[in-house]
Amino acid sequence: MQLTGSEIIIECLKEQGVDTVFGYPGGTILNVYDALYKHSDEITHILTSHEQGAAHAADGYARATGKVGVCMATSGPGATNLVTGIATAYMDSIPIVAITANVAVNLLGKDTFQEVDIAGITMPITKHNYIVKDVTKLADTIRSAFRIAKEGRPGPVLVDITKDVTANKTEYTKIIPEPIRPITKNMKEEDLEKAVEMIKKAEKPFVFVGGGAIASGASKELREFVHKINAPVTDTLMGKGAFNGEDPLYSGMLGMHGTKASNFGVTKCDLLITVGARFSDRVTGNAKRFAYNAKVLQIDVDPAEINKNIRTDASIIGDVKCVLQELNMRLEPMEHKKWITEIEQLKRRYPLSYHKGELTGPYIMEKLNEITKGNAIIVTEVGQHQMWAAQYYKYQTPRSFISSGGLGTMGYGLGAAIGAKMGCKDKTVINIAGDGCFRMNMNEIATATRYNIPVIQIVVNNHVLGMVRQWQTLFYGKRYSHTVLEDQVDFVKLAEAMGAKAYRVTKCEEFEPAVREAIDLNIPVVIECQIEKDDKVFPMVAPGAPIEECFSEEDLSVK
Repeated sequence: MQLTGSEIIIECLKEQGVDTVFGYPGGTILNVYDALYKHSDEITHILTSHEQGAAHAADGYARATGKVGVCMATSGPGATNLVTGIATAYMDSIPIVAITANVAVNLLGKDTFQEVDIAGITMPITKHNYIVKDVTKLADTIRSAFRIAKEGRPGPVLVDITKDVTANKTEYTKIIPEPIRPITKNMKEEDLEKAVEMIKKAEKPFVFVGGGAIASGASKELREFVHKINAPVTDTLMGKGAFNGEDPLYSGMLGMHGTKASNFGVTKCDLLITVGARFSDRVTGNAKRFAYNAKVLQIDVDPAEINKNIRTDASIIGDVKCVLQELNMRLEPMEHKKWITEIEQLKRRYPLSYHKGELTGPYIMEKLNEITKGNAIIVTEVGQHQMWAAQYYKYQTPRSFISSGGLGTMGYGLGAAIGAKMGCKDKTVINIAGDGCFRMNMNEIATATRYNIPVIQIVVNNHVLGMVRQWQTLFYGKRYSHTVLEDQVDFVKLAEAMGAKAYRVTKCEEFEPAVREAIDLNIPVVIECQIEKDDKVFPMVAPGAPIEECFSEEDLSVK
């Protein structure tokens, strides 16, 4: 049948099973929005307060559901406002498709009103991108975009479509997408055999888990593998929930704000089995000293990650779930009692700790874990609160922790929380923000109230840019250059002005009632929690130092 380009876009979204789109209309994309209007009973569109919020919402939807998130924007500033969200998804390997419209083909390259080369701008931060100038190629391009976004190592894909293409007509035939199969073509028998041999010989194995284990849906296989080889487990920020944080073999996060048990344990181990992690600098610290007593076995779907940051002794390239299935079939149950006991002693000797009796970030996260029984989706912005959320909430399942890891995007969380809630309506979704982050995109509270999306926004308000101040305190002689936020902003009044219920919490006993009421109300709620400006995240590794040199507040007081 003959359809316009705009109608083809909508039909292709329906082919892909898209039920929710986040976006903001404008001149060049009006034809698409007109077609979307006619299908509003099949595809829900969430009008965000800013295009960046739409990109983050698509990202949060993808992380929470495992499906491809979709956002839309018009040309020029609409498209460029998506860039930060696209880059965030790219750094964390999140599958989103961003659809933008551009000026007509005959106006390209003429500095036309709201014209920008968004394909050129986003080339370094997309897995692939397209500009469509021929309506006959539109449907296949959109189908390819979804496949590329999801296949192998996921990532964002941008499809820019000229306005005349959205109006032109061509023949459209519905095509049901073929299932995307895991990539195993590079998984070699000799690599599997070498890995099994290394695992059998190891006396002190340690399993290090990243976001790839979540992307491949390998949580079940990972648990079986860990318990079969009887090894302790640590994770990255992106790997949280891939392995149950309540499991006795879990030793806490690794790296700059990882636990001492994990940092010391990885330094002592003789085999580091890395599952879907890319050895970020925030994890390794001084790369030359990272796991220097160990042989490194890396499992990853992306060949480019092998030997990129850390030299490996062996690797298996393939889908993490498929690799673990193969290893589980080849391995017999093992015991490493002495090694497990050593890690247990480290966990007991160096537990995470904070000042009790005061309203603090760690208290907030521990209490949230207790109230929600670890079953909420926790979203964060970036900074101290993000690290406290990673340290003190016990993530039991994959896709329950959503945060910007690689790019470290302040202003990410609220849009992502809206996306996560739209994808998982039966889940309690809580976004944790510092006051600095909340300021960046707090206008998305208006989006939540417009559609009555019941997200809970917790603002950990210390009246400073907390993580930057922490660095200024420790490494810059307490020169607090432009990190103090002592002003007259009232977050409770702001939230109420945008239609949300709001609470101000200043002491521990006020926090739990506010959270429980927020959950029961099932409406958008903002809870401002005022904490001390000089609370810090510990343990910590100084920039460029090896991870075994992590220090706590107690260590600083001894010095």
